[in-house]
Amino acid sequence: MERAAILGRLTWLVAEVVEIVAETPRVASIVLDVPGWPGHQPGQHVDIRLTAEDGYQAQRSYSIASAVDDHRLALTVERVEDGEVSPFLVDDLMVGDHFELRGPIGGYFVWGPAQGGPLQLIGGGSGIVPLMAMIRAGGRHPAIQSRLLYSARTFEDIIYREELEATIGVEVTCTLTRDRPSSWTGLKRRVDRAMLQDVTWPPADNPLTFVCGPTGFVESVAGSLVELGHDPQGVRTERFGPTGGPQ
Repeated sequence: MERAAILGRLTWLVAEVVEIVAETPRVASIVLDVPGWPGHQPGQHVDIRLTAEDGYQAQRSYSIASAVDDHRLALTVERVEDGEVSPFLVDDLMVGDHFELRGPIGGYFVWGPAQGGPLQLIGGGSGIVPLMAMIRAGGRHPAIQSRLLYSARTFEDIIYREELEATIGVEVTCTLTRDRPSSWTGLKRRVDRAMLQDVTWPPADNPLTFVCGPTGFVESVAGSLVELGHDPQGVRTERFGPTGGPQ
């Protein structure tokens, strides 16, 4: 994965937790006050570093969820049951706590309104996080046409559900791959080639496409898009999880 930022030139900053928002039973958004934060582009991420009382340190990368003009930084974290860092961030972190972070990191998987559209966002699970930063940035520019295809396991696992329902200017399509409420009228399967052909921008429109999620999801979606005729250079990907990318 291409990294535009040179880590050796980034400085560790101290972030203070000012708000914690429960997005789902497994996911929380952590709102931070970070003195000295230089700003970011939608799609970038940060490294965070936790230090235990005995000096032991653990470091992980997490995507930025906030819009570029927000005065506070927001990270959205999904609890990984056997993880070393995410269970603490989701279950134990409290308002007023501090930890270190450095960033922003990444120059490939980024989008800003100056790049225009149409914009096609495709996310699986917590892969919605950097895409949400793009949606929040695009919301200030209603002339940019945007579509989101989001795959979640269950209705309760839809991150940012209320905000997505209220979002204006973005065509949102959600598909659930496991349990669904009886009232669910949306799609009910994994993202496949037929779904992509039905709900995404056609190749003739030359969309800027960003795909984010688990490795298998990203590879399947990107491959199907190319098979449908999309220019591979116009499909940018970010993989989450232990095999690469922020998590």
